[in-house]
Amino acid sequence: MRLLAGLAFAGLVSLAQAPTPTSGPQLDWRHIGNSAIELALPSAATGPVDRVWYSNDGATLYARTHSGKTFQTTDFETWKPVPDSPAAPPPAVDGQVANSPEPGARARLMGARMYSFARNAFRSDDGGANWTNLTAFKGASILGASLSDLAVSPSNQDEITVANAAGVWRSVDAGVTWSGLNTTLPNLPVRHLYALPVGMTGLRIGLALNGSPEIEWAPGEKAAWRVSGAQDTAHETELKRLAGQSLNAVITAIATSGDAIYAGSSDGRLWASLNGGAQWSYVSNTATGSPVEGIYIDPRDSRTAWAVLGDHAKPLPPGLRPMHVAVTRNAGGFWDDATGDLPDAAVHGVTADTTGGAIYVATDEGVFASTLDATGRPGSWTPISASLPNAAAMDVKLDGAGNQLYVALDGYGVYATLSPHRLRDVRVVNAADYSGRAAAPGSLLSVLGARLTGAKAGGSAVPVLAADNTGTQIQVPFEASGQTLALALESAGGSLTRNYPLRNVSPAIFVDPDGAPMLLDGDTGMMLDAGNPARSGARIQILATGLGRVNPDWPTGTAAPLTDPPHVIAPVRALLDQSPVEVSRAVLAPGYIGFYLIEIQLPRIVNAGPAELYIEAEGQPSNKVRLYIEP
Repeated sequence: MRLLAGLAFAGLVSLAQAPTPTSGPQLDWRHIGNSAIELALPSAATGPVDRVWYSNDGATLYARTHSGKTFQTTDFETWKPVPDSPAAPPPAVDGQVANSPEPGARARLMGARMYSFARNAFRSDDGGANWTNLTAFKGASILGASLSDLAVSPSNQDEITVANAAGVWRSVDAGVTWSGLNTTLPNLPVRHLYALPVGMTGLRIGLALNGSPEIEWAPGEKAAWRVSGAQDTAHETELKRLAGQSLNAVITAIATSGDAIYAGSSDGRLWASLNGGAQWSYVSNTATGSPVEGIYIDPRDSRTAWAVLGDHAKPLPPGLRPMHVAVTRNAGGFWDDATGDLPDAAVHGVTADTTGGAIYVATDEGVFASTLDATGRPGSWTPISASLPNAAAMDVKLDGAGNQLYVALDGYGVYATLSPHRLRDVRVVNAADYSGRAAAPGSLLSVLGARLTGAKAGGSAVPVLAADNTGTQIQVPFEASGQTLALALESAGGSLTRNYPLRNVSPAIFVDPDGAPMLLDGDTGMMLDAGNPARSGARIQILATGLGRVNPDWPTGTAAPLTDPPHVIAPVRALLDQSPVEVSRAVLAPGYIGFYLIEIQLPRIVNAGPAELYIEAEGQPSNKVRLYIEP
């Protein structure tokens, strides 16, 4: 048996770096995915690009995105923002072609050679008398959309670059073959966070492009965002349409929670309904002309909601600051201005954790956080995105437990971090997936928001395995019993107690913070993911926790032996797409503390693509994860 080389406990369940007191906490943001979208084109695509051009020596390529940002590349792989965007030079020739290959085609001239572009790109080597189509295949463009620009390298007439709604594309053989330059171009026009990583579901986002599908970064994905349909967008659009008909308004934001519906209009008006839209309440004190861009309803009390508004569209009286954040505590009976000391910038998204007393907003000036008082009103706002790329934040979302904060940045995609308010609201979670799943003897827990110096459970010492200023990982004693684990935790800041549910077994498969499961090829020890799928008939190793006691007994806090590790006493099953698969063994993971290793044998005949995998112990199911398989 071989385990993944270099696999370490601290790397499996990572914790954010400690904040430092600056203008805002320095958080450990991680980038989820990239800026590329898989659209079945020659290579990955991205968002719309309006202009492309070369420097005079042809060594640098510039691209101007539809949002007006300019980027440059010298290696044709990595892009850097241009702080002071240079003016795009006029093309060598820009006009109608005498013998046009397509209606409205424009020309580019380089010596005796001519290129033109419209729906497709064309080349002529005889002054425009005859044209070769460079991008058409079976009546469609292989680049996916009409071209907005074409540039020829001043140093090589065979090197051309084009721009369109799918990004930037380059050819170095006069248009015979094409490759995309989009993987690292920060041009993903993300606008909405629809679904966060959990189980089989990846991170699903909506784009600011009419008619665009939703895209997903699936657990274990390595290459690009992939189209996932448009169910969330379609549902939201239909809700806005129905509300707009009832309210005779252009609805720009809507949110639901049970029977509660809140709607906001393009001119800043807000409505609320607690009976599924049968009746609406309305007040006009928010109608400042600013569009309502986002609404968040407290899932614990649907009478409480926050709304955020964009740029104000009409002048305000002297001395009056525009409202960008509003809160209601009585189902829209009235809304209070909660903008406070936020910058005067459009606010696009809002999320909150009322239990933890925290609220976050996404603005054109970045991400801001505040603490909620007893009335649900925020205090002073603190910027928390200093270490993120300089871009407008378009949406913000907390996971269901309020442990992870996700932010959508215009062009750059999605970033996530441990929620800053966890640093003052200590929470114990299952170390495998940050859920509230029960513990079991020998399993691992993470204490978020506290650096522990010691811990006990019912008088027994609890090993502290890893700790920093934002969290600690501990192991439940193998001798723990009962239905509740009474934890007594010690830190430099004092003592605290937490009661955590305890079961004989509580299986959980380890996943990384982005939802990718810890699954290994049993022969190579390599991690399995979308780029390295499992093969039919292969041995798969699953890293898990919560499988309970083992035989022979093993001391808590001690790494399992490298040979003949203790085996799990509880019966263990594994299911692939709901069908049982052979479990060859279930043991403590050799060389690790609190990890269990389950080895399964895949059938010789399997379906290709992602499959649902989970384990059971004594009938208790684990979290469901995605396993990529190729026959």
